[in-house]
Amino acid sequence: MKKPTAKSVRRPAKRSVGKLDAVTLEVIRNALPAVANEMAADLQRTSYNMMIYEVRDFCTALIDPNGELISQNVGGVSHFVADLGVIITDGMRRYGAKGFKPGDVIITNHQAVAGQHLNNIVIYMPYFYKGELLMFTMVRAHWIDIGGMSTGFGAGPQVADPWFEGLQLDQLKIYEAGELNETLYRLIKDNIRFPESSLGDMKSQMAACRLAARRMDELFDKYGHDTILRAIDTIFDETERKCRNVVSALPDGVYEASASIDDDGVRKGEPVPIHVKVTIKGSGMTIDLSGCSLERKAAINSRTLAGARVAYKALTGPLDPVNEGSFRALDVIIPEGNIMMARFPAPMAGWSAIVPTVVDTIVAALAEAMPDKVPAGHHGLLGGAVVFFGLHPKTNKRFVVQSLEGGGWGGRPFEDGESGTVSVCQGDVRNGSIEGIELKCPVLVESRGFRQDSCGAGKYRGGLGIDMQVRNLVEGHWNFEQTRRTKCPPWGLWGGTPGESGGYLLRLPEEAEFRQTGGARLPVPVGATAIVRTGGGGGWGDPLEREPERVRHDVGEELISREAAQELYGVVLGADLTLDAAATNQLRNELQSKQKAGRNENKGH
Repeated sequence: MKKPTAKSVRRPAKRSVGKLDAVTLEVIRNALPAVANEMAADLQRTSYNMMIYEVRDFCTALIDPNGELISQNVGGVSHFVADLGVIITDGMRRYGAKGFKPGDVIITNHQAVAGQHLNNIVIYMPYFYKGELLMFTMVRAHWIDIGGMSTGFGAGPQVADPWFEGLQLDQLKIYEAGELNETLYRLIKDNIRFPESSLGDMKSQMAACRLAARRMDELFDKYGHDTILRAIDTIFDETERKCRNVVSALPDGVYEASASIDDDGVRKGEPVPIHVKVTIKGSGMTIDLSGCSLERKAAINSRTLAGARVAYKALTGPLDPVNEGSFRALDVIIPEGNIMMARFPAPMAGWSAIVPTVVDTIVAALAEAMPDKVPAGHHGLLGGAVVFFGLHPKTNKRFVVQSLEGGGWGGRPFEDGESGTVSVCQGDVRNGSIEGIELKCPVLVESRGFRQDSCGAGKYRGGLGIDMQVRNLVEGHWNFEQTRRTKCPPWGLWGGTPGESGGYLLRLPEEAEFRQTGGARLPVPVGATAIVRTGGGGGWGDPLEREPERVRHDVGEELISREAAQELYGVVLGADLTLDAAATNQLRNELQSKQKAGRNENKGH
C-alpha cells in the first residue's frame, strides 16, 4: 500500500463558515488537547505494563475521518505523530464510513500501513454524535510482548521478517457493536507470553478511548456541532500560518547534511547512509530523504514520515500543541523502497533506531539558516534499552525488566545540552525507576550515573550520557540491541567537538573485565553484570571560549576530568580546584595559536 506524502494528502473542504467567537475558539483550542491529555492520564493509571505507566511509551489522540490529527497528548512519543492518520484512512478504505458502528473497537499493528515494530498496538474507536461519524479516539501503546521474538522493546534487527517478530493484526474488530470477538481475543491471548499484562493494557486503551468520547459529548452538547467543527478548521489554519511565519523568516535556499549509523546489525561494518535535502521557498519547506539508504534486509526499516515531521515541528512550533495544521506547509519526499518508506514485508522490528539521527540530520542541515537556534548533535539514538527477561524460580512466572536510559543532547547557542535525556523522537518517555525495577524483577541495579567526559566540548558543552550497571540474580536473557554510531558520533557545531557514542558491556561471573557486546536474547547465568551505556551530545562553539569558572565547576561535579579541562578547554586548575587564571590565559593563547596555524596549513593544501 502506498503511503501518501505530505504533498499528496488531499485536504477536505471546509466544513462550515461563519464568525466564531474568539473566547469560544480559545476554550475549544485548549479543550481538545486537554481531552487527549486526560486520555493519557487514564491510560497510565490503569495499565499493567511498566512501558506504559512508568516509561510512557504511548500516545493518545483524536483523528477525523479524513485522517487529520485533531489533537494529541502533550509529551506523547514524538515519532508517533506521523503515523496515526494513515491508520484511519486505511480503516476507512477497509470498512467505509458506514462500516463503523457505535461500540466498535479496532486493533491494528500491521506494518504495511504504519511501519513500526509490532509491539506498538493501536486501539481506536469511532466517535458518533447524534448518529454522525465525526472522529476517532485512538491510543497507540507499547505492549511488552506480541508473540514471536517481540519480548521487551522489540525483536531487534536480526529478525528476518514480520512473521518471526510476532502477531500481525490488520484492522481487526476486537469488539463489534459492543460485542467481544471471542475467537480473536482467544487467538491473541494464546499467542503472547504475558496475556494478563497485554490484554490488561488493551482494556486500558479502550477505557481511555471511551473517556474521550464522553468528553467530546460534553463539548458538542455545550457548543454545538457547527461551532466545534468550525473551531477545528480555524485551529488548523492558524497553526499552519504560525509555521509558515517561522519558515518565511529563513533565507530561501537548498540546505543539505549527511550522517550515518555504523551498520544495520546484519551486515556488520557496512554503514547505513543518511542524507537530507531541505528546500526553503517563501513560507514552504520541502524535506527530501531520497538520499537515505535503500531498504535493508535487516529490521531497521520503517514506513513513516516521522523523521521529517518531528524535525519540522521542532523547528517551527516546538511548544505548541500539535494538530494537522502543524504540517500543512511541509512537503515530504521519500520514495518507495527507501529505508524510511520500506515496502511490506521488509522487516521493521527495529524501525525507530534510525529515526532520531534522521531528525538530527535535518536540523543540522539548517544550522546555516538558523545559527541562533540550531544545536549540536544529540546522542541521536533511542537511548539505552535495558531488557532482561526470564522465568522467576520462586514464582515460576515470566518476568521482563524494561527501561530506557537517556543520553546527552547537543550544546545550544545559549546554554549547555541536557544530560541523560531521551531522544528527540521520544517526547516525555522516562527511564524506569530503580525501586520499581528491583521490586518487580530479580535484578540489582548497582549504579546509574553520568559518564564523565562523554560530552562534546564547546563554548556550550554537550550533555552527558549515562552508564547503568545491572546484575541479574537469576539466569535469563539480555537483549543488547542498540544501533551504534561510533563512526558518526554526535557532531559538534561551530568549533565544538563530538560527543562519545554508547554501547553495551557484559561481564560474566567468571570474568574480571567487561567486554563490548551486542545481540538479542543472549543467555546469561546467575550473577552476570551488564552496563547499558548511552552517548553524549556534541559541543557548540569553540571550547576555548567557555568561561573558565564553568569548566572548574564541571570538574568539581565530576562531569569532566582535569585532563579534559586542560587539553580541550585550556583551563588550568590547582590541586584544590582553584582556577589558575594566569596559566589558563597562557595555555589558551598557545592552543589558539596552534588552531590558527592548523587552519592556515589546511588552506595551503
